[in-house]
Amino acid sequence: QPQLVESGGGLVQPGGSLRLSCVTSGFTFSGYAMGWFRQAPGKGRELVARINWSGSSADHADHLKGRFAISRNNAEKTVYLQMSNLAPEDTAMYYCNRGTSSGTASVPGDFWGQETQVTVSS
Repeated sequence: QPQLVESGGGLVQPGGSLRLSCVTSGFTFSGYAMGWFRQAPGKGRELVARINWSGSSADHADHLKGRFAISRNNAEKTVYLQMSNLAPEDTAMYYCNRGTSSGTASVPGDFWGQETQVTVSS
């Protein structure tokens, strides 16, 4: 059974940075695209970014481009989300997701991590 475990969330001041990690197990990591989603209080879950199996192709939500960057390390079976210049509106639960196949279009798939909380506040 695939497992996805997020970490790296926390409290950060506006303008700060965080790097989220999603460590995976239970499947062939290099065979699947991965993604990050977030859900702010009172709002629906939205796609933040997704990346293909090799890391050669990635999509980011238009309004987050330039501040957020997804990457992966297949040897470590880990996908990352680097977040910079954080703002209070970035406060949300952040979720890791496994796609159904190797391409970015397969995200979201059926397997989700347990979430990590990011709070941006002074």
